[in-house]
Amino acid sequence: MELTILSFADGGPIPAEFAMGIPNETGQATFGPNRSPHLQWRGEPAGTRSFALICTDRDAPSVRDDANQPGRTVPHALPRADFYHWVLIDIPADVHELPAGCDCEGVTARGKAVGPTAYGTRGINSYTSWFAGDADLEGDYGGYDGPFPPWNDERIHHYHFVLYALDEATLGLGGAFDGGDALLAMRGHVLDSAEWVGTYAIYPHAQP
Repeated sequence: MELTILSFADGGPIPAEFAMGIPNETGQATFGPNRSPHLQWRGEPAGTRSFALICTDRDAPSVRDDANQPGRTVPHALPRADFYHWVLIDIPADVHELPAGCDCEGVTARGKAVGPTAYGTRGINSYTSWFAGDADLEGDYGGYDGPFPPWNDERIHHYHFVLYALDEATLGLGGAFDGGDALLAMRGHVLDSAEWVGTYAIYPHAQP
């Protein structure tokens, strides 16, 4: 199976158009265009009954103490954790493309709705927990929301878009399920998978 993201090269930088956070004139960050990228795929195995898509930042800080703090940086050597940016399951087997902007255009304070869409079922991404406790932003963030690494993070972040071909038409998940829930439900049902990776950083001195 082959996955292609037309919006940026595999292994290359993700354009600001598809990011939730972009640099501002103060050297910190502000909200960006936050469009979902353009995906296409083909070559799934016989017996595929649905697809699932998960985008994971595998370079998110495991400790947030230094994140976005003036006069400090998030150390490159800090242990990292997974941060889900897109959780979409039960994509119909006859769907082979998600056009740019189809799942997100701009930043929606308090998040977008979870649940069924014409192109699959949205789960929550990790901004749900990131913004918890923020009176202006907290809520369930469904579907895609793009990169917004700490503006002072010394590490370039890597965003892994993984598409799974499944032997079930539905994973049977509802409500505010996340990427971990989807991956657990997929066990024993994955026929094939394909991956595309993009990079992003706001801190101008960030390193791989």
